[in-house]
Amino acid sequence: MSENIKLLDCTLRDGGYLNDWEFGSSNIINIFERLVSAGVDIIETGFLDERRPFDENRTIFPDTASADRIYAKLDKGSSMIVGMIDYGTCSIENVAPASECCLDGIRVIFKKQKMHAAIDFCKKIRDRGYKVFAQAVSITSYNDDELSELIGLVNELKPYAFSLVDTYGLLHKGQLRHYFDFACAHLDKSIGIGYHAHNNFQLAYANCIELIDDPPKDRMLIVDGSLYGMGKSAGNTPTELLVMHMNDCHKGHYHNSQILEAIEVTMLDLNRKVSWGYAFKFFLAASHDCHPNYVNFLMDLGKLSVKSISEILDSLEGDKKLLYDAEYIRELYFDYQKRHCADSDSVGELLDALKGVNVLVMGPGKNIYSQRDRVNAYTAGKDIITISINFIPEDYDVDYVFMSNAKRYVQLCSALNEQKEKSRLIATSNITRTLGEFDYTLNYSDLLDEDALMPDNPLIMLLKVLKKAGVSSVGLAGFDGYRVSSVPNYVNPNMEYSYSSEEADNINKDTVKGIRKLGLDNRPVFVTESIYESL
Repeated sequence: MSENIKLLDCTLRDGGYLNDWEFGSSNIINIFERLVSAGVDIIETGFLDERRPFDENRTIFPDTASADRIYAKLDKGSSMIVGMIDYGTCSIENVAPASECCLDGIRVIFKKQKMHAAIDFCKKIRDRGYKVFAQAVSITSYNDDELSELIGLVNELKPYAFSLVDTYGLLHKGQLRHYFDFACAHLDKSIGIGYHAHNNFQLAYANCIELIDDPPKDRMLIVDGSLYGMGKSAGNTPTELLVMHMNDCHKGHYHNSQILEAIEVTMLDLNRKVSWGYAFKFFLAASHDCHPNYVNFLMDLGKLSVKSISEILDSLEGDKKLLYDAEYIRELYFDYQKRHCADSDSVGELLDALKGVNVLVMGPGKNIYSQRDRVNAYTAGKDIITISINFIPEDYDVDYVFMSNAKRYVQLCSALNEQKEKSRLIATSNITRTLGEFDYTLNYSDLLDEDALMPDNPLIMLLKVLKKAGVSSVGLAGFDGYRVSSVPNYVNPNMEYSYSSEEADNINKDTVKGIRKLGLDNRPVFVTESIYESL
């Protein structure tokens, strides 16, 4: 195999995003020694990050001296040993001269906005005697002019290598060739070129093969992999696949048995504890060229259909796509949900039908079934209108179903169609119709409480409607409140939200505050037990 093609393994660094770099002391040593025995050319040992204290069980170190405490005693064979710095997280004072450290090189990752300062920092690393790697993260965020500007800075630096980092796995073959060939055409011949892939589109391995099978003729190529593909988001190119291909097709010198031993002894157990690899949310993020946290935020809301999530992601603009901004995506979510829609003409009929009546509002908490006797006692002998919120209760007759959650509507649309002879459907304007017309459509934005922690709390939204209608009384059943425990909150496990204890407590308090803020003439009666009663 050409000596100009190098294999770099980043398991101990990139894999650490999944387990907070806590591999355990014995696993760290086992992975390192197996990679050395396998003949991997470059081994990345972890992050240098001064914000973190030294921990022998973790591969994230406050300084180079801490890395020495683990790796200096180990035989590195013929492998080059490197660490990584995310520019801005480790000052140069924490980097000892290379002559005093076990590390041969340091890779520095940086975003486009910080390229000038990061390259200046790389010069300081180089001046301390290290092989320095300039790592351009989110390479797809660069246009040709910006990439040309960066390469000009890199040529002045003359690092050991310059790497294209496809942080969110967005590159297809044609795009990869464009970035790679452009870089090769403008990069000084003395500088190696690297490629770090992620697997959001299941293309990490294929893209690496594309470069390995057609490498640059006049410079070193470095391809990154990790054992079993362990890495951030959808994971990396599996090192074992790269070793197989390089041995079979390019007369590689790597000992795959050592790689497989490392996987069997260490990685399979890690994978049972934390999962990684191709997943729907990572595909969704990559297909919209955006940061995965935007998808996480929208999916964690548990209120949006995939169609709605895709439409919101389509509205992301410019650099915001790859620079996650929590407030920005929150604003886009509410702007999307507020699409203007006047109440349908028939809403007056709904308000007239509810005026002066007794209403039982039914939520999806498990007490709706476990305390059925209390529900029956409350309704016995009374003329009551029943309204369920975002679900259809079994073995209860309901007069209306109120839908404000687009995801649950999609899940229930067939059942709602079957239910139409028994119940009328009230929907807020953020819901996209699937089958037929809604009986009543309410303007979503008119029902929000902008000051609340959960502005679109469905219970508060419905209570606003009931207040406007002038109902006589309101009973609440199945509104158990949010709690974090092994006991389900909902009648259907698919309805569960992933809240911390603090988040659950805050939402409970916010719900009670919202009910009080409405100033209802008659305070709702909790028919079944609820956390809200004690707040």
